[in-house]
Amino acid sequence: MTGTKILLTGASGKLGRETLDILLSSGKPAHEIIATTRNVSNLADYAAKGVIVRQADFNAPETLSEAFAGADRIAIISTDAIDPGSDRVKQHAAAAEAAKLAGASHLIYTSLPDPEGSRISFAPDHLGSEKAVIGSGLSYTILRNSWYQENLLMSLPQAFAQGVWATSAGNGRQSFIAHEDCARALAAALLSNSTENAIYTLNDGESHTVEEIAAMASAIVGKPLEVSHISEDALRAGLTDAGLPPFVVDLSVSADENVRTGGFDIINDDFETLTGQKPQTLRSFFEANRAAF
Repeated sequence: MTGTKILLTGASGKLGRETLDILLSSGKPAHEIIATTRNVSNLADYAAKGVIVRQADFNAPETLSEAFAGADRIAIISTDAIDPGSDRVKQHAAAAEAAKLAGASHLIYTSLPDPEGSRISFAPDHLGSEKAVIGSGLSYTILRNSWYQENLLMSLPQAFAQGVWATSAGNGRQSFIAHEDCARALAAALLSNSTENAIYTLNDGESHTVEEIAAMASAIVGKPLEVSHISEDALRAGLTDAGLPPFVVDLSVSADENVRTGGFDIINDDFETLTGQKPQTLRSFFEANRAAF
């Protein structure tokens, strides 16, 4: 796709930076990559490599037309504004409209699996945003990213410290995806010549119960880990007593509910179809991050 300008929003975040690195290592000329962020100084290191860095703020739609000018394929990384009072659907809809007005031909959006039926607390944000992308009239690629393997770094270290993993996920099975693999998929979608409408649900090709995950992690980390099945109400009470904000409690409880009801039990080869590569397995994730647990 030499000669075609591609654009990545939210480029100073973790997923954005990983994607920029993959794009640059792919041989895509830096001057054909546009990276937007609210604070351009956050991407000074990429500007030094020749990437075009522009200021863009989804909460200020008037900044977007100029920021998106000249881009053919635009990837909208969903914002992390999940706290009360935020309106991600409005943000993403503004970006989709600006992309259309700027003359882009293809939109890419990062979503989550099955937003129509997902129990995840912020699933309606993604469902509304997908509708805005599809309703723009531009051709689109929607990347429905499964639960990040890296999310386990936020819960399992403490569980290992206590020797107990308390969960309300029941016997539900869950697939994951490596964060960097999401970046590989995003880069592949940006570099593609395809203008076909497509939705990919990205996962690592496996699904596991909590017991299976605990046993795998325990064997690799070398520490015991018992699974304690508790009710949803007990989980909510424990997280609340720990002082977590209500929206974080809602997210954690809804994530277990989504596992319990089968919302994360999705296995396919979408990642390999899009990238031509095999995804990182959960076992490989634990092996690479053994010291963190």
